[in-house]
Amino acid sequence: MANMLERNKNVKPVKKTRADYAEDALYREVWEEVNNEKTMRFIKKYYKVILGVAIGIMIIAVGIQIGVRHKAMQKIRTAEQYETAITTMDPAKIAAVADNVDGATADLALFQAYLLDNDIAKIEQLAKDGNTRDFRDLAKLHVIGAKGDAMTAQQVEEYLSDLDTKNSPFYYTAALTVA
Repeated sequence: MANMLERNKNVKPVKKTRADYAEDALYREVWEEVNNEKTMRFIKKYYKVILGVAIGIMIIAVGIQIGVRHKAMQKIRTAEQYETAITTMDPAKIAAVADNVDGATADLALFQAYLLDNDIAKIEQLAKDGNTRDFRDLAKLHVIGAKGDAMTAQQVEEYLSDLDTKNSPFYYTAALTVA
């Protein structure tokens, strides 16, 4: 059986003649012409849709690029405002930055403004409306530090009940404070 297969490998392929090559070229040319006609019919039928989709994709791409650039410029302006406020060490400017931005930057600015002027209203605002859980929890601990003497043990425990979860980085600090 192996000898038969090896013998079949030795069969030379049939060489094409000039007529065979000419016939292949003719078939290829006819096939290309038919495909070109089909393509042109398709384009003529759907050119408005194709053009509309292409323009839509360009508009969407440009819009995304403008949005990304605007967001980056906004972050740069926020960073510059924050840097200016920090270098002057003015609590009012830092609190103004906190009002104009969002996210952790606003929380950090409000917390730093509180540290500079010890205005309990700022830390209470952060504890109530903070954007990030970590700063809200930290602010609650600072509120207890400032007002805890005037509160009962039950009030302190209720106020720190949000920190009574393993997700809070201040879980153990809150437990010790309540104790």
